[in-house]
Amino acid sequence: MASKIEVKDLLEAGVHFGHLTRKWNPNMAPYIYMERNGIHVINLYKTVAKLEEANEALRKIAASGRKILFVATKKQAKDIVADKVSKVNMPYITERWPGGMLTNFVTIRKAVKKMASIDRMKKDGTFNTLSKKERLQVDRLRAKLDKNLGSIADMTRLPGAIFIVDTMREHIAVKEAQKLNIPIFAMVDTNSDPRPIDYVIPANDDAGKSIEAVLTEVTNAVAEGLAERKNEKQEGKQEEETVAKAAAPAAEKKEEAPVAETKEKVAEVVKEEKVEEVVEAKEEPKAKKAESKTASDDLTKIEGAGPKAAEALVNSGIDSYAKLAEADPEKIKEILTEASSRMAHLDPTSWPKQAKMAADGKWDELKEWQDNAKGGVE
Repeated sequence: MASKIEVKDLLEAGVHFGHLTRKWNPNMAPYIYMERNGIHVINLYKTVAKLEEANEALRKIAASGRKILFVATKKQAKDIVADKVSKVNMPYITERWPGGMLTNFVTIRKAVKKMASIDRMKKDGTFNTLSKKERLQVDRLRAKLDKNLGSIADMTRLPGAIFIVDTMREHIAVKEAQKLNIPIFAMVDTNSDPRPIDYVIPANDDAGKSIEAVLTEVTNAVAEGLAERKNEKQEGKQEEETVAKAAAPAAEKKEEAPVAETKEKVAEVVKEEKVEEVVEAKEEPKAKKAESKTASDDLTKIEGAGPKAAEALVNSGIDSYAKLAEADPEKIKEILTEASSRMAHLDPTSWPKQAKMAADGKWDELKEWQDNAKGGVE
């Protein structure tokens, strides 16, 4: 469990300093505490509340196994983001935002694969057969690709969320994420518009200490989600081993028994000697089956459905892939719009189709469809 975020720590980091009053965005009024010497002061109590809300959502996304893309191309944020995010093994962009990074993800993946093909050329000796000039050109291309896209080499599909430092500077990233219904988390200063952001963290996005303070809390939450996912996998593995060990003695007894033994005699032996092990062996698979069912009905795995959309569907009774597969897209649209006007732009046309594949256990087919689709739209 993460330690409680202290207002004092954020105050010392200068998170409360906003922009000049003449540069403010009126939509940030709810997050502004006061004006002092021509500068707006951010209400840190609201910052703490919003940061805790964002951390909880990020933890759930990380625990579900989906990637979170961090974007910060401004000078004072580059090194901080690269350092903090690389520790939790998440993709990040700290150089120029490549246009179409999300909306034209298939083409970006081709550029990433180009790096892999160059690496293969160097390993199998093909690289050495090229002329000196060609080798130099290939090396320059590899260096350029690595600088711009090296940090997203492991991102094989669209991210489950995007975290942005300075939404005004990264306005293209905001628009692309909006178009694909990807949840947006962002540090929003007093000169920015918070309306397009799903999870607003009102904070100073210009000072290095402020960015570091917020990124530390955020990456800690992501690390917790990853640790939670790892523990669940280990527990599942231990349960399988326990079931196997409990079933082994019963299987040995069965092999040792003569072929001519009646079913009643075998049942009597098992009842007398292995009753506890048999009960455990039956109950544990049931518990495991119930857990796997709960895990498989994570609606955020549907491309285009964020945490808030999934919550709205569950509250309306659509809490499984099977129910979502049978739901009418128009009905889903109504549910989302009633839950929040900010989700009115979502397009759930393909959600029943994706849910049908998930309900049938066709995860490879679903992943391939999502990789080829753009934000869940064919």
